[in-house]
Amino acid sequence: MNKFFFLCAFLCAVLCSAQSGPTAKANRIWITNVVIVSPENLDHVEQGSVLIEDGRIARVARGASAMAPERATVVNGKGQYLIPRPIDSHAHLASVPGLNFDQTQGKNKAMVDEYYRQLPRSYLYYGYTTLIDLSVYLPQVLEQFRAAPLHPDLYDCGRSLPIANGYPMSYAPSPLRFQAFPNFIYDPKQADRIPPEYKAEDHTPAADIARVKASGGICVKTYFERGFDRDRNLPVISPEILAQLRRASTGEGLVLMIHANSFEAQTFGVAGNVDVLAHGLWNWGDLDEKPDLPDEIKRLLDEIVEKRIGYQPTMQVLYGLEAYFDPDYLKNPAIAKVIPKSLADWFATPEGKWFGKELNDDGAPDAVVMGHLEHGPMRHVRQVVAYLASKHANFLFGTDTPSAPTYGNLPGLNGYLEMQQLQKAGMSLRQIFRAATISNARAFRLESQLGTIEPGKVANLVLLKNSPLESIEAYDSIRTVWVHGKEVSRESLAADSK
Repeated sequence: MNKFFFLCAFLCAVLCSAQSGPTAKANRIWITNVVIVSPENLDHVEQGSVLIEDGRIARVARGASAMAPERATVVNGKGQYLIPRPIDSHAHLASVPGLNFDQTQGKNKAMVDEYYRQLPRSYLYYGYTTLIDLSVYLPQVLEQFRAAPLHPDLYDCGRSLPIANGYPMSYAPSPLRFQAFPNFIYDPKQADRIPPEYKAEDHTPAADIARVKASGGICVKTYFERGFDRDRNLPVISPEILAQLRRASTGEGLVLMIHANSFEAQTFGVAGNVDVLAHGLWNWGDLDEKPDLPDEIKRLLDEIVEKRIGYQPTMQVLYGLEAYFDPDYLKNPAIAKVIPKSLADWFATPEGKWFGKELNDDGAPDAVVMGHLEHGPMRHVRQVVAYLASKHANFLFGTDTPSAPTYGNLPGLNGYLEMQQLQKAGMSLRQIFRAATISNARAFRLESQLGTIEPGKVANLVLLKNSPLESIEAYDSIRTVWVHGKEVSRESLAADSK
């Protein structure tokens, strides 16, 4: 009997050791014979091997091939390139491209639910393992995203801080806008337009930012936008309010971002020492008709460079509008990879093209509309990006997906298109790579976890057929992704793979 119990105890110990020991095969991956492209080491790109243990990078061996560790799964990356997963630092996950809020309800709800289920996989399909949502207004969507079996890491700025009745609150009906944007900044000059249940002391910059911090936010999003289209004289924050936002953000250890896409707005943000300008400069105001970059704007851009303010060009905000005037856009085979067929089919219907009609409500020919965009805002942002690139500005990669209810901003794919536009505008491949990896990680204080291929970092990695330092198309040559060390083939992430 004693021998029987001894044998059982011995077998139990052996089995437990095999299942939970630190060298268990399931927890160790050895990616070998691969070219390691990491942003902190771009002058010394070379072949090497990377060991992943329990979801983190445990070892990086550069140069000559090293022997595989015991009990590790070996991945031979011969002829391929390993990079840290790109970060998109400007997303809006609750918004559905091509639909307004009312269209996401009722008969379209099943289609929208299918889109949300695919959403995390669409970002992973194009290599984005880290996202930052800048304005949380449907928390349940972010909760569902984080609960998905496979999803990118998701950070957020909590509820954004618009001035009362300003942008983007102005787009919500008056009775509902204070519920939709509960973290608004109280403006005493508008006391008669603010419901009495909202008290001034509860909506100071300090009080609002404290709520962002308590919710787990890593950043603060505010706005300077006088408006456009039907709203052109919206209230905006004052320099005094921005100074309060700056002090409170610093005190809470949060990154201060400002929606600013005009010369006036970016001048305002730079003077207030914000950390990140969350758009490109496409509205030049009185300088709009200048064919070349005006000296006044150059001086502002020089200050942005000198202060190392993070700059998100978000060029696809503009190019995403062109989709409605491009007859070939919906024929792009990449669309089937990132959204369900039901949604793609709906886009092709008259109902699905509603936003294009709003953009062109006077019925002008498509070529005229595209020409207006091309020779106005698009030209402006390209000139600004080219100038900043020549000065080695602190670019941050962000897409503002979706920036408006346009089907031209689709998750994942929008990032690839943004990279293409940045390159055309004058950013080098190195600048784009750094903007999407180490620069984003540093700007949002995530560099201890993300942004490079170094021991201790989270094992969010991408295996590419081609080098991102040789062509922008490399970002569409993904073979494999690792999410916290879990290996996933790219094609298994596609919407049309089911």
